[in-house]
Amino acid sequence: MNIVNSDPAVDATDARILLALADEPRATVLALAQRLELSRNTVQARLAKLDHGGSRERWIEPRALGYPLTAFVTIRVDQHRLTEVSDALAAIPEVVEVFGLSGEPDLLARVVAVDAEDLYRVAGQILAGPGVERTSTALAMRELVPHRLTPLLQRIAGAGQSRRSAARSRPSSR
Repeated sequence: MNIVNSDPAVDATDARILLALADEPRATVLALAQRLELSRNTVQARLAKLDHGGSRERWIEPRALGYPLTAFVTIRVDQHRLTEVSDALAAIPEVVEVFGLSGEPDLLARVVAVDAEDLYRVAGQILAGPGVERTSTALAMRELVPHRLTPLLQRIAGAGQSRRSAARSRPSSR
């Protein structure tokens, strides 16, 4: 995932589709098309484009997979071995996300675990990785704001609505 991207991949139509799916996750393409007053082909093509990024994986809670603990591991690495470090982290199934950071530390990994002993094992695997110089682990005690994109989708969808409304209200120049 490229975090810094100047091209919005999700436009107002995509945002409206995603919001409708958030309201009714099992809606068919036809039902979405009717609800949003779009063609079935448009909805189907947009969903295929959105699915290409694998975003549905975020809907799964680690707790449902038997991993109730979440921890954040900050990692200092030898910058010359960043590719090796990244590959080693990707090989640990309990490492669910890794971000490169500016400043100290170099990386932030989100890790899930079955229990404290399992977390200790995973943290040890991370520390033993090639190019890893130092780690620090913090256990997440409670999620205060869950991962969410609905407010951003609403903003994007609303911006699209505003442009369409403005276009409809302009006098014709014929």
